[in-house]
Amino acid sequence: MEVVEKRIRISGVDALSLLGLNDSNLQIISDRFDANIVVRGDSILIKGEEEETRRVEKVFKELMYVLDKTGVLNTDDVLTVVELVSGESSKSGAPDSKDVVVLSAKNDLIKPKTPGQHQFVRAVEKNDVVFAVGPAGTGKTYLAVAMAVAALRNREVQKIVLTRPAVEAGESLGFLPGDLKEKVIPYLRPLYDALDDMLPQDKLKLYVEKNMIEIAPLAYMRGRTLSNSFVILDEAQNASAMQMKMFLTRLGVNSKAIITGDITQIDLPQKSLSGLVEIQKVLNGVDGVSFIYLEKTDVVRHKLVKDIIDAYEKYNNWDGKG
Repeated sequence: MEVVEKRIRISGVDALSLLGLNDSNLQIISDRFDANIVVRGDSILIKGEEEETRRVEKVFKELMYVLDKTGVLNTDDVLTVVELVSGESSKSGAPDSKDVVVLSAKNDLIKPKTPGQHQFVRAVEKNDVVFAVGPAGTGKTYLAVAMAVAALRNREVQKIVLTRPAVEAGESLGFLPGDLKEKVIPYLRPLYDALDDMLPQDKLKLYVEKNMIEIAPLAYMRGRTLSNSFVILDEAQNASAMQMKMFLTRLGVNSKAIITGDITQIDLPQKSLSGLVEIQKVLNGVDGVSFIYLEKTDVVRHKLVKDIIDAYEKYNNWDGKG
């Protein structure tokens, strides 16, 4: 996509009021949009994709208008304008359920593409704990991370915590090179990849350095209380029953949790009970908890993925008499 640059003159208004104390208003806008925003003297330089740059320009012009008319600008004013501009519908008219945008990412708009994915997004909006169970390729992890990034941008939470069980799938960690962090990075790579698709590299690095985004093995969650956080447990089929209980009891005030997994791909030892299998019975009917079951019809990867899932189902159900 084409990168454009716009310049806004801020002479005639109080720059401190517009940008906020310690640039607090500027930070709100910067967190919500992917365009690069730099203040130079009496000008604001905006650089990014054309549509994103246009929206940031509109935010500043609206805020300058409010400031000029009222003489004051508070945080609620900034948040309101940001939400109004970022939530604008396309020229075709008001959006329906098929046009729900979870996140405006680096290269595209992230939105649910199948009925199951729509159900998943709606469940997260209405519940504090959501389990998304389904086969590979149904977008469970990607949508979960997108919803977490959107919540952080919108200041609904102060932190994102992404975690996975570091199950030794055929290899012992002790035989892998490097320190503990280097050993577990391969298990967490899909989470890094999703974030890399959604955030500019400099912003992702900043969030990680400020500990606003944390990616860690499930074992690191023990003994903690996660408040004001959006927490995702990925590959939950490989969490033991005890680990699942430990994870769910970490939630603090004003936090949401999404737990994703595929119960057909459990890598735990045969005698170990998957926490994702057990929890469906434990939390059945609990208010504030929702279970979403994605199907092969929700697969959004390469068209062959559905055929591969079908082939495995036929193979596993074959009785040898055909």
